[in-house]
Amino acid sequence: MNILETIVANKKLEVSNKKSELSISDLEGSVFFQRETLSLHKFLLDKSRTGIIAEYKRKSPSKAVINNISTVEEVTNAYAQSASGISVLTDEKHFGGNANDLKKARVNQIPILRKDFMIEEYQIIEAKSIGADVILLIAACLTVSEVKQFAGLAKRLGMEVLLEIHNEEELGHICIDIDFVGVNNRNLKTFEVDINTSLNLINKIPTEKLAITESGISNVDSIVTLKQAGFMGFLIGENFMKEPDPSIAFADFVQQLKAKLE
Repeated sequence: MNILETIVANKKLEVSNKKSELSISDLEGSVFFQRETLSLHKFLLDKSRTGIIAEYKRKSPSKAVINNISTVEEVTNAYAQSASGISVLTDEKHFGGNANDLKKARVNQIPILRKDFMIEEYQIIEAKSIGADVILLIAACLTVSEVKQFAGLAKRLGMEVLLEIHNEEELGHICIDIDFVGVNNRNLKTFEVDINTSLNLINKIPTEKLAITESGISNVDSIVTLKQAGFMGFLIGENFMKEPDPSIAFADFVQQLKAKLE
């Protein structure tokens, strides 16, 4: 099995165990379930913000441990100052995250994306119950009908939906309930990164869907290039989390970006 297939196989077991521990009724009884969600679409269009969706991530299958010292609270509080959104990894086995990380980040009044491998409706409801505003659907591990089904449920729950694609074929997964199309520059089967993946696909993304580029963004010049190409959102994780103090790394990056765009 490739990396993605291994992750999905483990995710099926994880979700099965969760369902035996917490029922849908339990999830719907969460203090977060009735809260009014924040719109990432609105924040991405806010010119006072950067377009960056800054990620909290402890480790990854390709890099092992990235940062297991900086806390969710200190990092996401710093991100919230000028990011357009926050992404929180909730996959435990491969990324070292969990649902409590997102709950801790929820003190921030900024849209939060639940970054995980969504394979069942249960996870969509769970996302709402832990305070997520946006969910991620990965075309590479879902059928067209599953994307439509999951996106529809998310919208009924008041959340926005980011569809992640990696190639031209996956454009066929786009449906009416998708708010954002994210191009992941990292191949989830090999974990190789190439920013040209985004540049090659931008003109094929429907103009009514905000385009987000993900992975491999390590300098402000890349953002300028991608922004000029038409991308509105820039999901960045390792670039900040690999530093001794992600909060300072993020602030420095934002300062450089603003100077570049002036």
